[in-house]
Amino acid sequence: MQRSTTVHRSRSVRRALAFVAAGTLVLGTAACGGDSGSDTTPGAAGTAGSGGGEAVGVSLITKDSTNPFFVAMQNGAKADAAKQNVDLTVASGAKDGDEQGQIQAIENAISAGDKGILITPNGPGVNDAIKRARDAGLLVIALDTPPDPADTVDITFATDNFKAGELIGQWAEKQLAGKKATIALLDLFNDKIVSVDYNRDQGFLTGMGIDTKDKTKNGDEDKTGTYTGGDYTIACNEPTQGSEDGGRTAMENCLTNSPDINVVYTINEPSAVGAYNALKAAGKEKDAIIVSVDGGCQGVKSVTDGVIGATAQQYPLKMATLGMEAIAKLARTGEKPKVTEGLDFFDTGVALVTDKKADGVESIDSAAASKICWG
Repeated sequence: MQRSTTVHRSRSVRRALAFVAAGTLVLGTAACGGDSGSDTTPGAAGTAGSGGGEAVGVSLITKDSTNPFFVAMQNGAKADAAKQNVDLTVASGAKDGDEQGQIQAIENAISAGDKGILITPNGPGVNDAIKRARDAGLLVIALDTPPDPADTVDITFATDNFKAGELIGQWAEKQLAGKKATIALLDLFNDKIVSVDYNRDQGFLTGMGIDTKDKTKNGDEDKTGTYTGGDYTIACNEPTQGSEDGGRTAMENCLTNSPDINVVYTINEPSAVGAYNALKAAGKEKDAIIVSVDGGCQGVKSVTDGVIGATAQQYPLKMATLGMEAIAKLARTGEKPKVTEGLDFFDTGVALVTDKKADGVESIDSAAASKICWG
């Protein structure tokens, strides 16, 4: 487990540092010239909150502390903690998929007497620890990745990941203009089931017009058939672990068996860059369009540079700050957070980012996305 705060620091010292942070912390993730913490994110409604009374203890537990998405989430929460009079502890797994590291962080939050936990779950292995936290009276909010089952937590603040996948699938279908699609699906895992993984994958296929049998399962769709514009073949389903190295290895494996791949779906932008590097090494970088999800500043730049054709931008700072506000409000007023109307989670918004507009698919260009990107 990696932490950006000292775990054994006393509550009183940490509370004092939270007040000091008000004068020293800034939104360091508002790179690319944008204010990542603004309420300008498409499709997302912001709320305001203010600190008062005694500091409220909150633990933010991310999947890892290296992926720019989770770094942005951590930095945004730190910057907002003093405003909310929140005594914040930040922890993470050692890497994406590290359930044991997150379990230990949950146990630490219970022992510290925190009022709530914000967590991007690394898998179903953390569910029992989350239940123990809720039984101990903590409000547990999932960020980005709804657990399975969804009611494992009190509420989820997240991107509509199925919609994110659908947007990039619709865009890819338009780019093909009826050509046969030979598709590489570069997913997150193949040894565990995580909702963000199957929601993006199945959303992408749905956006392409490919029938999915079970939307909560990757890989059970027909390997050949028709999409909205023509015929398709699914060349591979490969795990990437959400990393650049994993994306490159997965793409290399796919190309070994199917050198004619012309559509590459990737779980996130680090894996998309890895896939592009594998295609480039094989002299095929101009033969395939790459789509992804994240919308970090590096990912937006990859759209500008033509590495990624389109990406679905999400807003991790909003997830963290709204989640933290919700815990603070519950602790002070007893008011519980509510889901977005018509959904079983609070939708923090998503926008398709591309410099090649597609008819009928709403999008913003990379210049606009760079003003609200993160990382």
